Amino acid sequence: MAESFKSVQESQVALSMLMLPSHSNFGGKIHGGYLLSLLDQVAFACASKHSGHYCVTASVDVVNFLRPIEVGELVTLKASVNFVGNSSMVIGIRVEAEDIRTGEVKHCNSSYFTMVSKDEAGNKVTVPGLLLRTKDEVRRFLAAATAIRDREQDKQAKRNLDPASEASKLELANHRVRVNLAEK
Repeated sequence: MAESFKSVQESQVALSMLMLPSHSNFGGKIHGGYLLSLLDQVAFACASKHSGHYCVTASVDVVNFLRPIEVGELVTLKASVNFVGNSSMVIGIRVEAEDIRTGEVKHCNSSYFTMVSKDEAGNKVTVPGLLLRTKDEVRRFLAAATAIRDREQDKQAKRNLDPASEASKLELANHRVRVNLAEK
């Protein structure tokens, strides 16, 4: 069977919602947890649209809250597939808030969700490849690939940390921590 590919545009999803007082936190701004729920929903929709299958959230790589969102603003979440593996996809999401009275739009959040495609039995399913058509799409794909590689290297380096090494002792000395290791 020939491998299939889908363009980034074929799977893009946008979700717009008016922010209500019920979405706000005690500080009067839109609650971060509410926004995280919307991010997960739009990531699911984008990944499922690309894969043609049910998708689950494997990880949330980055969520940068850049600017607060106010009650009464129209929030738009724009999701695109930035990277595909075998069964996984990295979904990039941009959140913008618009003051509907003035038309002013601000970038409020950028997020990267890793989603995994599943079949009806819960087994991983191979996703279509990604057809890249613009320099931005190539840049986003390469950035995601680099982030995945760097995260794996960082995970391995952390496994190999020696708490008794001089480097570890110097690092600990720079923090508000007291170490009292029990000898065995």
